[in-house]
Amino acid sequence: MEFTPIEVDREALTIMGVCFPDLKSLNTASSAIGSNMYEGFVPTPALIELYRDYSLGMVKMSDLPRLISERI
Repeated sequence: MEFTPIEVDREALTIMGVCFPDLKSLNTASSAIGSNMYEGFVPTPALIELYRDYSLGMVKMSDLPRLISERI
């Protein structure tokens, strides 16, 4: 399996252009996304945005299946 790195900008606090509110949340997200990429996950900006919103408590777990299907 080929691994393609994603763009993480710790100065601008972005992953693939998706803004994060602080360095801690960006580092947590990049670590989680990177781990999932080794399992075959292919991130997109829309899915990273959804992960960010979920991890910040802006999206409920019960809404995730619908939101994921809308963004893939």
